[in-house]
Amino acid sequence: MSLKEQITEDMKTAMRAKDVERLGTIRLLLAAIKQKEVDERISLDDAGVVGVIDKLIKQRKDSVAAYEQAARQDLADKEAAEIRVLQVYLPQRLSADEVAAAVKAIVAEVAAELGRQAAPGDMGKVMGAVKARLAGKADMGLVSAAVKAALAG
Repeated sequence: MSLKEQITEDMKTAMRAKDVERLGTIRLLLAAIKQKEVDERISLDDAGVVGVIDKLIKQRKDSVAAYEQAARQDLADKEAAEIRVLQVYLPQRLSADEVAAAVKAIVAEVAAELGRQAAPGDMGKVMGAVKARLAGKADMGLVSAAVKAALAG
């Protein structure tokens, strides 16, 4: 069963259980998936769906920070609940140590391609390679910090 099919089945389950909060979040997710498919005229595979979920989670995290800064804990709690529902559909994430090890290996490969030591100016090239390999497997904020550390050191 594909991830998109699983999400649709979970929506039906939430409808039957009358779980309004979960149902709303799943509908929002399915709408975002459908919007991306229509905009790009493609059918998303599991990796594409994970990309949409990552984007929605990042938006919610930004919203939580903004709501907490504005002292609107009620809205921050609602966004946090949506994050918990969305995280169910993400694959197991890599730990910080695993991300650092993967980034070091990729930086070494990029340095070999360039024929010189990778420098902070090569961040774009390294991030492109890292995103291709770690998309959906790791938090990109954590990955970015690991790349900066690897290029600085």
